[in-house]
Amino acid sequence: MELRIRRSKTIYIIDIQGEMDLYNSFKLKELLMKMIEKKIENFIINMDEVEYIDSSGIGALIFISSTIKKMNLRLAITNIHGSVKKVIELTKLTGYFPIVPTLEDAIKKMDAQGQ
Repeated sequence: MELRIRRSKTIYIIDIQGEMDLYNSFKLKELLMKMIEKKIENFIINMDEVEYIDSSGIGALIFISSTIKKMNLRLAITNIHGSVKKVIELTKLTGYFPIVPTLEDAIKKMDAQGQ
């Protein structure tokens, strides 16, 4: 799994590439905690290039989502598709995660909330 960070104004976009599994999902949690320590408040997790997710990856997303909610920060998860989407639907977490269909939609939504 590779993680890349880019920015759109005050929104930090984390692009994930590869598999989110037992061997690497902790990296995403560590990255987000470091970003929160730096007082970053707006996050988009772009899963466009995630081909596979297991229970550890789901666990990382649950941890991230609950941490961000508790701290009153903002999160959107975008571009969920294929087998990753099926896993999230099977675990009945589509309502729990702040899922937005596209990256563009997520940026627009956060920009509108920030005003």
